[in-house]
Amino acid sequence: MSTVSAETAELLESEPVMAHLGTCVDERPHVAPVWYSYDESDETVEIVTSGKKLANIRENPRVALSIQADEGGQTQWMVSLLGTATIVEDERANENARRQINAKYDAPADAYADNTLVRIDVGSATSQTY
Repeated sequence: MSTVSAETAELLESEPVMAHLGTCVDERPHVAPVWYSYDESDETVEIVTSGKKLANIRENPRVALSIQADEGGQTQWMVSLLGTATIVEDERANENARRQINAKYDAPADAYADNTLVRIDVGSATSQTY
């Protein structure tokens, strides 16, 4: 049985909107914006990141993603995902993910070369359209 409905997958793949990644270490939450890609075939989200987000994932791989699309200040849809993150150390996989995500957000292919690939296995998903 699929965790992510077809409607939610369509929203996740529809446009290059910002996601907010939530991590938590020592009972201290941290939320930061990230670019992402979604792979419907295995219900994973990929992000490339660094800094506090990456350090927190190393300590606690349980994460949340909040994604929302707005038009003229009005929310059009939202998706909330809970999952388990895995840091990918393979350099080829990192390059491919950076290239794919950068293309989605219209950034140069070699931008953010120091970011590391994180794959998030989605455990639960909720969505709403307005």
